[in-house]
Amino acid sequence: MPNNKSIVDYYRARAAEYENIYYRKVPERRKEIEDHCDYVRRISENKTVLDLACGTGYWGKVASKTARELVGVDISIEMIKQAAQKSFGCRADFVVSSLYDLPFGPQSFDLIILGFWLSHEPRQNYENLFKAVTHPLKTDGQIWMIDNNPPAEGPKSESAGADSNGNNLKHRRLENGDEFVIIKNYFETEDLKKIFSGRFRIIEFVHKKYYWSVLLEQK
Repeated sequence: MPNNKSIVDYYRARAAEYENIYYRKVPERRKEIEDHCDYVRRISENKTVLDLACGTGYWGKVASKTARELVGVDISIEMIKQAAQKSFGCRADFVVSSLYDLPFGPQSFDLIILGFWLSHEPRQNYENLFKAVTHPLKTDGQIWMIDNNPPAEGPKSESAGADSNGNNLKHRRLENGDEFVIIKNYFETEDLKKIFSGRFRIIEFVHKKYYWSVLLEQK
């Protein structure tokens, strides 16, 4: 696993305020989120769903409205505590774990959700990430990913340059003033298709102003 200590520390510290990002008062932005919620409810229907890097459980709660069973995983106990306070529409269990040490066997889940993580993953590590997240997926299962484009970051998002592997670095400041520098990559449509096409079939792809999402199946 790459050295993601700074990103883990950042999300542990941000857990209590994280979910505010979903409710910013920008109508177009909010409409994109609502459209994605409708889609997640459709693809989760009667499925066993694994919500990886689940954070505060926002997408897991959406999926639970139609899913048969939900498991949320995050490396941050602070995030898991936030998620566990929610009410879910199906059985929901939570596990504290790294993406690279998942406690599930093969053929365990129909659908895997990976929200707002690819942008934090070092570019040089995508193949390892894909191996890890597909391990517990059923042969005919699907993976849904969502992440944000630069306009969703807002006007105060400050660049911190790039690392030696070309990963974009960003300054992030919490409400209490604490500051972090984290990997935050952004993707054009063709970038994403190139990243996914070697290992996956792209079932559906959306790239709008604020967010992109993709539904994948293994080849």
